[in-house]
Amino acid sequence: MKRIQLVPVVHRNEMRLLVKFDYDSELTGIIRKVQGSTFSNTQKSWHVADTKENVYEIINIFKGFAEVDASLAFEKIPFLRDHTPLKKPELVSDKIQAPSPKPQEENQNVEVRVQNEELNVEKKGEPLFNPLRKSDVVYIDIIDEKKIILKFPFAKAHVAKMKTLPFYFWDANKKHWTFPYSLKVKSEIENYFGQFGFNIECRFINTKSKEIKEKKNYTNDKKIPDEYMEMLTLKRYSINTINTYKTAFEGFINYYKTKEPADINNQEITDYLLHLVEKRKVSASYQNQVINAIKFYYEKVLKLEKLPYIFIDRPFKDRTLPTVLSEEEIQNIINSIENLKHKTVILTLYSAGLRISELLNLKMADIDSKRKAIIVRGAKGKKDRHSLLSEKLLIYLRQYYKEYKPKKWLFEGQAGEQYSYESCYKILRIACEKVQIIKRVGLHTLRHSFATHILERGGDLRYIQVLLGHSSPKTTAIYTHITSKGMGEIKSPLDNLEI
Repeated sequence: MKRIQLVPVVHRNEMRLLVKFDYDSELTGIIRKVQGSTFSNTQKSWHVADTKENVYEIINIFKGFAEVDASLAFEKIPFLRDHTPLKKPELVSDKIQAPSPKPQEENQNVEVRVQNEELNVEKKGEPLFNPLRKSDVVYIDIIDEKKIILKFPFAKAHVAKMKTLPFYFWDANKKHWTFPYSLKVKSEIENYFGQFGFNIECRFINTKSKEIKEKKNYTNDKKIPDEYMEMLTLKRYSINTINTYKTAFEGFINYYKTKEPADINNQEITDYLLHLVEKRKVSASYQNQVINAIKFYYEKVLKLEKLPYIFIDRPFKDRTLPTVLSEEEIQNIINSIENLKHKTVILTLYSAGLRISELLNLKMADIDSKRKAIIVRGAKGKKDRHSLLSEKLLIYLRQYYKEYKPKKWLFEGQAGEQYSYESCYKILRIACEKVQIIKRVGLHTLRHSFATHILERGGDLRYIQVLLGHSSPKTTAIYTHITSKGMGEIKSPLDNLEI
C-alpha cells in the first residue's frame, strides 16, 4: 500500500505539516482537496497548517488510498511545534486510537502509528533528534570515487543538513542518500556527524577495474602554423570546431617537437594514434577528432590528397542508445514547473526537437506563427531548417512575451544577455528531482524523446530526419531501435510453451 508521512516543520515562519509521499497523481488529487494545502518547491512536498484538525482530516481523507504515518505529528517537539499539549494517546501495542474531543466523531476509530514514548516538552538536549535511535554508526560508501552512498540514523536535523549539500538525492527504495563524490562533500559529512559522537565507517568500493591512463608528458610549446588557422577561418568553420581542431593538432605537433609538421610521415601519424589509444586511453570520439585535425592539415593546407595520409584508419564508435523519456514523464516534468519562463524553455526544446544551442540562438523573428513553424538558423553544419511550432507552445510564447518582453534573444538572462546552458539544465534537473525521475536525463534527452514520440505515433522517418536537421538517414534510424511501437504485438516464444 502507498505510504504517506506527516512531518511538522517551520516553513516561511509558519508552523506547517509536510505531507510527504512519492509522486503519485492520485494522491496529489486527494491532497488538493484539503483546505489550505500548498506545494513547496523548497520542501519538495505538499504542506498544510500544523493543526490537530488537519492531522485527523488527512488520516481520514487518505483512508483506503494510503497508509498514513502520523507518529511525528504527535510528538511534542519544542521549536518546531506550538507548546499546546496534546492529550496523551492510549497505547494499544504499536498502534493507538487517535484522541478525539467528542466520542461521537468518526475520527475516533482512526488508527495511526506512534512511537511508544513521547518526547517531554521540558526535556533539554537534542529536541530535533530521535531519542530512541538504535545505532550510533554512519556508513559512507564511496563508489568508484564518483558517488557517495550515505546511511545514518534518522533525525530531522540530519535530513535538513543533507539537503544543503550539492546534488543530494534520497533513494526511497534503497533507503539511502547519494551525492557526487568530492573530498569537500566527504569532509563535510564526516565533520557534521562527528560533532554528535557518531562512529563513521567509510569504505572505498571499486565496481570495475580502473584503467591506468598515462598522463600527457609534454607541453604545447610549439605553435600551430599560421596557414592552418587561416584555412580554418576561410572554410568558415564554427568556433567550437576551430577550438577542437586547434587543441587536437597542437597535441600532435608537440608530440614530435623536433620535426616540422610537413615532415611527419604516415607511420609516425599511426604511432601517435597508437600512443593515444594504448597509453592515454582516449575515447573513440576524441580519436576521431584527432584524425580529422591531422587530415585537415595534410589534405586542405598542404594539398596532399593523393598521399597515404588519407588512409588513416578510424575507430569503431560505441553504439549506445540514447535515454528517452515517456510521454507521461515529459508531462509530469512540464506540469511540475511553475515559473512561466522556465516552463516555456522546456516546452520549446521538446515540442520542436531543438538542440540546446539552437534554442539559445532563437530570436522572436524566428517564430512564424502563421505557418506554425520555428525557423532554426545556422544550426549544426551551418544549415537552416524549419521545425514544428505547437499550438500549445504558441499560447505559452505569447504569455511569455507579454510578461518578459525579450529584446534581442527569445530567451534572455536578467541583464538581457543570451540565456545560458547552465540555467536551462538547472530547470530540467530540478523538475526531474521533483517528479522523481531517476534516469540520467540531459537537455538533449528532450530532443531524443521528441523524435521517438513522433515515430511511435506513426510519423515518417524521413520527415523526422528533416525536423531534426540530420544529414544522413542513418543518424535518424537510431530511433527505430528505441521505439516501443509494435512491440506489444510480439510475444516471447516462452509464452507458447505449456509450463
